[in-house]
Amino acid sequence: MSEKMTVYDELVARGLIAQVTDEKEIKEMINEGKAVFYIGFDPTADSLHVGHFMALCLMKRLQMAGNKPIALIGGGTAMIGDPSGRTDMRQMMTKETIAHNVDCFKKQMSRFIDFSDDKALLVNNAEWLLDLSSGGHDIGKALAEKLGISFYVEVLREVGAHFSVNRMLTAECYKQRMEKGLSFLEFNYMIMQSYDFYALFQKYGCNMQFGGDDQWSNMLGGTELIRRKLGKDAYAMTINLLLNSEGKKMGKTQSGAVWLDPNKTSPFDFYQYWRNVGDGDVLKCLRMLTFLPLEQIE
Repeated sequence: MSEKMTVYDELVARGLIAQVTDEKEIKEMINEGKAVFYIGFDPTADSLHVGHFMALCLMKRLQMAGNKPIALIGGGTAMIGDPSGRTDMRQMMTKETIAHNVDCFKKQMSRFIDFSDDKALLVNNAEWLLDLSSGGHDIGKALAEKLGISFYVEVLREVGAHFSVNRMLTAECYKQRMEKGLSFLEFNYMIMQSYDFYALFQKYGCNMQFGGDDQWSNMLGGTELIRRKLGKDAYAMTINLLLNSEGKKMGKTQSGAVWLDPNKTSPFDFYQYWRNVGDGDVLKCLRMLTFLPLEQIE
């Protein structure tokens, strides 16, 4: 990284940043290493793929600058499925499959992010969304035990009141699903993700959320919930999706996703995928996915 360039400026120069809630505050926090930020990963497969790789690169860049990453594995939200950018409903998974996928994610992430000495955290949202009986989220558990009601009712009472259905229906993440039909299960996804941010803010002092640009509506839901419930500020920043010059998502081949697991995508096929990227997309990939200095890339 050039000496004159701040961490935030480099993220902009590499074409990573799409939208931010408060650029001045976010810039200051990132540059001074004061951000405790999280990125969510739903364990819908037993390996991370190229789309996740970009998020891991961002986490690593920010960790190198003194910020603290929280990798949030969506063991709870994976029970629902994220409707963002999808025209159909996700396959429902069993708890056993989700648990297996979570373990696979942990191993892969540890090769990129330094989790030693509390430098980063790996958290599963099943802890507060599902696991009330064995020491789940303290607030939800205490209230549920005291009133003898389910966690679902507690979420409806405590969180649901802060979400306008009219406003939710205008969110980008639901638009593609409205024509084919959006299930009530998926409609809850924004509330669950917002609750994640709220829980992480209280439990770990997490003050920022990063995610793909298709997550913007969900992320704003979280900052709004924290503001309404706690009267505190939290921030959100989206990163550009890795698209080729035709506007299609990269990281997919005719045979499916490009996986980080060598048993699912062989090292040869992984290499060939990048080797075959169109000339017009080479600079973008080098900027977004490598740690080469920008001057060298140019």
